[in-house]
Amino acid sequence: MQAAVSSPVPVAWYPALAVLTVAVGLMLTASFFIYEATSSMRSRSLAKEITTAAVASVFLGFGSLFVLLASGVCV
Repeated sequence: MQAAVSSPVPVAWYPALAVLTVAVGLMLTASFFIYEATSSMRSRSLAKEITTAAVASVFLGFGSLFVLLASGVCV
């Protein structure tokens, strides 16, 4: 017998997780763009840029996943 595969997150949480993770990802993306636009070339930190972009990317990726799951697309 094979065990059924189940989600580690309840299905009812998908819409809330989608909104939350997309919102956090967009805020981090906005923070990244504001940092890039307001800091001079000499005062920028590559580590801060990479960290902010990577964390925003992770949140937007999970946000996209939960948007698809909440809308009924099987991924």
